[in-house]
Amino acid sequence: MTATQEQDVVTVLVDQHNQVRNLFGELNTTTGDRKRELFEDLVRLLAVHETAEEEVVHPVARRKIEGGEQVVETRLEEEDQAKRALAELYDLGVDHPEFGDKLTAFEQAVEQHATREESEEFARLRAALSADELQRMAGAVRAALATAPTRPHPGSPESAAGNLLAGPPLAVFDRIRDALRDWMTEHRSD
Repeated sequence: MTATQEQDVVTVLVDQHNQVRNLFGELNTTTGDRKRELFEDLVRLLAVHETAEEEVVHPVARRKIEGGEQVVETRLEEEDQAKRALAELYDLGVDHPEFGDKLTAFEQAVEQHATREESEEFARLRAALSADELQRMAGAVRAALATAPTRPHPGSPESAAGNLLAGPPLAVFDRIRDALRDWMTEHRSD
């Protein structure tokens, strides 16, 4: 069994939170094409991360943790606001004069959300579920990550059922756009 297979869902998601934090750190210290690439990486990571949480983690938390309904509803509201802010940043582009200030505000909101998620939802999941259940959830999260949209879709549903219906077509569309963008970037000077 590999280290990835042994990870539980909380470890997988906290690792992603740390990746997000690192991307913000790099974004704040770079410019030009590298900044654009890092921002695209951040957009992809946040989009797939939130979708996986909505499909796998939040439904379990609703049912299994004390106060789960309220905890999840609050996280979903924060995630909806984040999707809208991320879509706005994406539309502005890294070269826009307002991008830096809006990115800073977005980073603060994402950090607060991640911290609350880790302390209010993830810690309670770890306490309420067995190690085996948490590892199985990690597998489900990895499957959801592989099929999730790679861009924020603010109008998309904030539920597991809604994501399962809307997610795959959006993911295909997003991944085609990503591939075209990457190809055009590679062949820009040809």
